[in-house]
Amino acid sequence: MLIYKKIITVLTLGAFLFGTSLIIVPEGRCITIQEERELAKEFMAVLKTTYTLIDDPVIVDYVNAVGNRIMAAIPSQPFKYKFYVIQEDVYNAFATPAGHIFINSGLFAALASEEELAGILGHEIAHVVCRHISQRIESSKKIGMASLAGMVAGVLLGAGGAGAAASALTVGSVAAGQTAALAYSRENETQADQLGLGYLTGAGYTGEGLLTSLQKIRSKQWYGSKQIPTYLTTHPAAEARMSYIDNWLHQNRTESAPARDETGGFPLAHTRIVALYTDAKSALAYYASSVAASPGDPLAHYGYALALTRSGKWNEAIDHMQRAIEGNAMATHMLQDLGKIYFQDGQYKKALNTLAASRSETYPEGQLYLGRSQLELGQLAAARETFDNLVRYHEDYTQAYYYLGESSGRLGDMFAAHYNLGRFYGLKGDRENANFHLNRAMKLAASDAQREQVERQIEDLDPKKDKKSKAG
Repeated sequence: MLIYKKIITVLTLGAFLFGTSLIIVPEGRCITIQEERELAKEFMAVLKTTYTLIDDPVIVDYVNAVGNRIMAAIPSQPFKYKFYVIQEDVYNAFATPAGHIFINSGLFAALASEEELAGILGHEIAHVVCRHISQRIESSKKIGMASLAGMVAGVLLGAGGAGAAASALTVGSVAAGQTAALAYSRENETQADQLGLGYLTGAGYTGEGLLTSLQKIRSKQWYGSKQIPTYLTTHPAAEARMSYIDNWLHQNRTESAPARDETGGFPLAHTRIVALYTDAKSALAYYASSVAASPGDPLAHYGYALALTRSGKWNEAIDHMQRAIEGNAMATHMLQDLGKIYFQDGQYKKALNTLAASRSETYPEGQLYLGRSQLELGQLAAARETFDNLVRYHEDYTQAYYYLGESSGRLGDMFAAHYNLGRFYGLKGDRENANFHLNRAMKLAASDAQREQVERQIEDLDPKKDKKSKAG
């Protein structure tokens, strides 16, 4: 069922891309910057209905830190670039128009260093800078809707168990047997490698990671088409690319910018990716083996503790998390994870004390569990203050609004209870429940300011507003 859901979604995306490509622009030009922004917005909306974006701040903040370090070495751009990790055990990374860069958890888990992660990101950044996807979309005006939809499906579903289904969609189309219109050409790849290597060395990386990461991806290409990494179906000529990159590195090493220390955080982010976002049984076995082989390695214990939480083995997880923290000066995130495990095990006092000691104010999930611990211990005013601070600094942190509403209700503030529950359901896309709570809040509003506050939220729920903004 999941495969067919993805096919339907991608067909919808294909239809949208075709519709967008009807915009009349002079021959040889890309779609405009504004059109690119609108396309990216629609693409993100479709992508989120089918794929899960990892929202773990340790991972997301780290990937964005590496991406932004590379961005600092390139000319000013018309877009604000953002970097995402998709939870899918497939070797893939790609870029959409308007500076959205994605890497799959499966590929991230296979990487061994920040250099390799930077190599992947630098190459994808170059594709956006060159506006390669925008050019491909513009050129697709000449292709019929059915063919374009089939090619989009072939590009996005070419691996991970959906290859056969995706291939079936392209049968009989004008594009059958040709390079998918939305896949990169060899010339695109060469240009992205050239620029990407320059960006990487300008940012203080060696550029070696682009070669070694590509070698890892290439090593996964077996003879069966179902095993070909999606990355290789959208990024052609792997052998030629590796040869070019290797030659470039030999010729340009002395011209590279002086190497800088890494951004830092790869071991922690990578451990979380493997322990929490790959196959649960495989992660548990991997870290059990790692702890047995290196009993003094804090990261092995950390990964094992996280993997144990996925099967509810709280006492074992606590033991290994404590061993990871012992003597570890950089254990802030580990303390927050320990506090969360204490909470899940029903040890609310220990959870509260641990989270309070971990400086969790910079970590949304740590703050969420601090507030939940306060709620469980009956510290209602403190809990509401915690959740209020959380949404003040992380306004899109959906779950916090639910608990802010609960703590407000238990304190007798029914306006705030319904208002925040309305925001919670609104962020989740549940318009019916959002409207119910916001209308209750409107009836309970005691001032013009509160009424205006609720009106803004109700207005944001109106689907007609989205259509008007697109038309404008």
